Amino acid sequence: MKDFIGTHMIYTYANGWEYEIYIKNETTVDYRIHSGMVAGRWVKDQKVHLVELTKDVYKISWTEPTGTDVCLNFMLNDNKMHGVIFFPNWVHEHPEITVCFQNDHISLMEESREKYNTYPKDVVDEFACITYAKNVGANNEKVISKAPYPGLSDEIKSGNLDI
Repeated sequence: MKDFIGTHMIYTYANGWEYEIYIKNETTVDYRIHSGMVAGRWVKDQKVHLVELTKDVYKISWTEPTGTDVCLNFMLNDNKMHGVIFFPNWVHEHPEITVCFQNDHISLMEESREKYNTYPKDVVDEFACITYAKNVGANNEKVISKAPYPGLSDEIKSGNLDI
């Protein structure tokens, strides 16, 4: 998996939602959400399970403090990703609670998970096109170091942002 570790990607789901992920190391990712239901959310040091399914096909899965479960399959040679996100009902009903730098609000995420309904889950099961991919090395804290803002993903894709 040495070629996948350190990869920074931006991808757009078929529904138009744009996400960014950095494969920080074998057990950790950082990510930002640029559009969609929880646009503006960003997370550092999310613990994940990472495997190579076959040559150049990788699967990353995790459970967030919100109770959201995520499973992403990256097919790098085809610039495709397939993701399934299982949003708890409370995230679907109150997405604004999660639109923050999660690391500073873990207790709020856990409290909300207990306070609001978890079921039914809102399942997003979609393909995405990888619109940017670059290996920037492992454990690079500069890659995802600030909140998403309008135009940030375009700056990254155009190379106008120093990472």
